[in-house]
Amino acid sequence: MGSIRARPKTGKLFFDFRYQGERCREQTALDDTPTNRRKARQVLERIEAEITLGTFDYARYFPNSAQAAQLAQKAQEAAGHTPRLQDFADIWFEEMKVQWRKTHQETVYLTLKKYILPEFGDKEVGVITKAHLLEFRSTLAKVTSRKGKPLSTTRINHIMLPLRMMLNEAANRYDFISPYHGIKSLKVPRSDVAPFTVDEVKRILQTVRADFRAYYTVRFFTGLRTGEIDGLQWQYVDFDRRQILVRQAWVKGELVSTKNDGSFRTVEMSQLVHDALQEQHRVTGGATWVFCSRDGTPLSHNNVTQRIWYPLLRHLGLAKRRPYQTRHTAATLWLAAGESPEWIARQMGHATTEMLFRVYSRFVPNLTRQDGSAFERLLRAHFGINSPETRTNTASPEEGP
Repeated sequence: MGSIRARPKTGKLFFDFRYQGERCREQTALDDTPTNRRKARQVLERIEAEITLGTFDYARYFPNSAQAAQLAQKAQEAAGHTPRLQDFADIWFEEMKVQWRKTHQETVYLTLKKYILPEFGDKEVGVITKAHLLEFRSTLAKVTSRKGKPLSTTRINHIMLPLRMMLNEAANRYDFISPYHGIKSLKVPRSDVAPFTVDEVKRILQTVRADFRAYYTVRFFTGLRTGEIDGLQWQYVDFDRRQILVRQAWVKGELVSTKNDGSFRTVEMSQLVHDALQEQHRVTGGATWVFCSRDGTPLSHNNVTQRIWYPLLRHLGLAKRRPYQTRHTAATLWLAAGESPEWIARQMGHATTEMLFRVYSRFVPNLTRQDGSAFERLLRAHFGINSPETRTNTASPEEGP
């Protein structure tokens, strides 16, 4: 914290603050009066705010300062000993990729190649300024995607993220202040979820092709992500305990581990899901994958979406929605049934209930139950299935969730 002080001999005020690890004292021509101290304090507050944000220009405030020239020289000397971003990016990428999925490696590599290196590749990491970064981000907002639409705020943040990580790491290694200091990610507008109603789900399941009815039944009533259901193998379907073990996902033609620790979870089967998987087992039970193509390979979600999902919605006169809305539908139906938010969060793979309330708050009517039984009642009421106690050739009540 800086201060405003007065010279004992002259009675003139001077600034006393720290910048880039150096103590800075700059003289003024102001006499030591309450009014002048207040004015100087306001200037000092602006200086300290700009130092925090990384936008402070020493020479602008103190153009004739010898210390300003010294600090500028020091920064220039430090910059002269830093590598080009292109060279540092090669080192950084090799060090980081060991902890990333292959799909994420490809995403970062393409981001570097398409956006970051063409702009900053030939610049030394030590001379890249905050102004350079803000100008680059502003330029990204004017870029259009292959569909002719501007890049989304989320996409821009994802492009900037590797750049921030590299500059922060370079600043630590080469002892300079990261120009990214004080730059926050762009605020992403909250996207309203568009889940299906129970009646819409019924229409979809009654109309969809018979060979995909089980697939969409499981999607609608388990909350599995696209990669999780496409990567589901029979070894992770436990009919005895009526559970689906989510352990992996099929992403871009590759079987990968789950998205995070929370995604590594156990999903309870409702009666409807249990019956759908039993029916599916009679079709693909001899294969590795629960839902697969005729040659036994995992489904191509793009192919299924374009050939099955969107044509079905058009046929039913329903608004076009991404298949991911089936996951939102599961969450909102559980909430509508009155299930406990903690139970729902576990089913969805959320570490806490925070996201549940943030995303689905308007769908929370009355949370009382915590074991899935309320959801069973909702399904029985709308789909006309019997409870496990009244069915034959199904799990006993003791084997239920």
